[in-house]
Amino acid sequence: MVEQIGINAGKVWTILDENGRQNVKEIKKATKLTDKDLYAALGWLAREGKVALEAEEKEVFASLS
Repeated sequence: MVEQIGINAGKVWTILDENGRQNVKEIKKATKLTDKDLYAALGWLAREGKVALEAEEKEVFASLS
């Protein structure tokens, strides 16, 4: 399972690298990950200090750190 989270984190990182700051809905659509897999990948990247997460109103945005 840890290996799959790392693979998914790579997908998320690639999307952010190519497109810049994205909201979670856009990332989910681009990666086709489930909510659980997406948030695990974002958590992985956040823990490594590779993404910054920001809440604005009712949306969460991610960008590369």
